[in-house]
Amino acid sequence: MKETTKNILNELIEKYPVLADCERDIEAAFISLLHTYQRGNKLLLCGNGGSAADCEHIVGELMKSFKKKRPISTEEKAVLSKTEEGRAIADVLEGGLKAISLTSHLSLSTAFANDKQPLAVFAQQLYVLGDKGDTLLCISTSGNSKNCVYAATVARLKGMFVIALTGEKESALSACSDVCVRVPETETYKVQELHLPVYHALCAMLEEEWF
Repeated sequence: MKETTKNILNELIEKYPVLADCERDIEAAFISLLHTYQRGNKLLLCGNGGSAADCEHIVGELMKSFKKKRPISTEEKAVLSKTEEGRAIADVLEGGLKAISLTSHLSLSTAFANDKQPLAVFAQQLYVLGDKGDTLLCISTSGNSKNCVYAATVARLKGMFVIALTGEKESALSACSDVCVRVPETETYKVQELHLPVYHALCAMLEEEWF
């Protein structure tokens, strides 16, 4: 880990000292995500309600610039510059890290929920989209959301790494994940308030390391 990357984690703990007990798990989650991208794999995310919005938020931070500029390569720009359409986007495109929010597939999720089993929608998506070496991030304030637990079960089947972001109580997700960041709150909105700085730090750390 770069010193500048470590500084981002240090700044998180300084600003949110309540997260001090989570520092080791946050670092472990980062290392797992970094290794995922180094292997050429991707991140998939699932959650419900506000946590579904968090999944979308994380994808937004990873798939485009967050804190740093991420220009595409000179070689790619040269290829694009050969056409008028390419020149129009050569300075617009940015580097990104592959991330898919499973909460976004409205037609698929409603069809599967209607035809099969609503709680197994994320599991179905993981079964089709997940590859060995990918990482699944489950965000659940309780840690017991059945659809997230089912997704984690399929992630295991597919040879994926599982990270959970939950509240402080032990839960089904803390039991079945490889890394669980259990922020020290139990009330839903308070857990969510701590989830945001944690995943912002993870996104900033990945960007610092990768770009």
